[in-house]
Amino acid sequence: MIGGVSEEAPPAEIAYYYPEPYWLAREGSWVKSLLLFFDEIAILLPSYMEGRNVIADPTLAGPIEERGLLRVLEPGSFLDEEAATKLTEAVAALLGAGSFDHLPEIDQPVELSISRMASHRPLGEDIVEELVARGLAKPSEDGVSVPLHPSVRNVYLLLLAQLARETGRRRGLDLHPVSNAQAVGPSLHGLLELEAMPSRGQVVDLDLQVVGIDLDTIPLDEVLDFKRDSAGAHRRYMQNLRSFTLELSMLEPADRDRALADRRATLEEEADDLRRRTFKAWRSPKALSGFSLGIAGAAWSVATANPVPAVLAALGAGLGMLPGKAEGSAYSYLFDAGRRLS
Repeated sequence: MIGGVSEEAPPAEIAYYYPEPYWLAREGSWVKSLLLFFDEIAILLPSYMEGRNVIADPTLAGPIEERGLLRVLEPGSFLDEEAATKLTEAVAALLGAGSFDHLPEIDQPVELSISRMASHRPLGEDIVEELVARGLAKPSEDGVSVPLHPSVRNVYLLLLAQLARETGRRRGLDLHPVSNAQAVGPSLHGLLELEAMPSRGQVVDLDLQVVGIDLDTIPLDEVLDFKRDSAGAHRRYMQNLRSFTLELSMLEPADRDRALADRRATLEEEADDLRRRTFKAWRSPKALSGFSLGIAGAAWSVATANPVPAVLAALGAGLGMLPGKAEGSAYSYLFDAGRRLS
């Protein structure tokens, strides 16, 4: 203690991956990008699936776990009584309100682990019986999972993400839900009658879309080294991110949309400024040779749909010749990552 203030370090900021229990190899670039912003990544993996996350992405999941950057949460122990009760009561309320009454019939249900449904508890068992009676589920065949209508399954997983933050807090974990499944959120928020509340993970995803960082071919060690070497810029960005998401939480939905649009516009303006400065450097005879190599090496990306990241990527090594964004910019960390890693 110094002057009555504790020197204890704040808890690690952890990206809670959802909706599935682990990511696939094709998501590797996006998962690496999460490590630019969060201290760890957490997955909710049933015990009977142990090791499947490494099989799904052997080049990344194993190394992340070896470095202590992957936190595997087992739902049977992570979901305490309070979380299980809220989860099952929410599904019961949706059943009672008729939210599932008009779902289209499907030929093939999709399994969800009993531990993630909390259906090993009395109320959870009753809900499974009701889902089976309504043709929205089938009785478990393996004793560890329940075949569900895909929409009902997604509702469970979205509710788990909603509960992750408060459940994590009770266990001393600072969890922030992040999802790379773009189709999950909007359609199911309507079914759940929930207003979409952007999390830190969703805001980071918006920022990455504008700046266009692609880490697919970048080794994990380089990503982690960049984060370590850019500690000051990272701290400023995260302070901005915390303030912005706190601001969002206090706004009405329409004002949230405007705030997100303003953030995107600010980033695009900074990206455009960086592009102009790069072209200015290109016209400099001293910079011409190295810059032209950057264009030739990444010209393929000009054909991408979003013109701002496409131009930034196409300029490639040319960006490396420019000074970084002003030290005071909250977004300098993003642009430095785009310049040095992409």
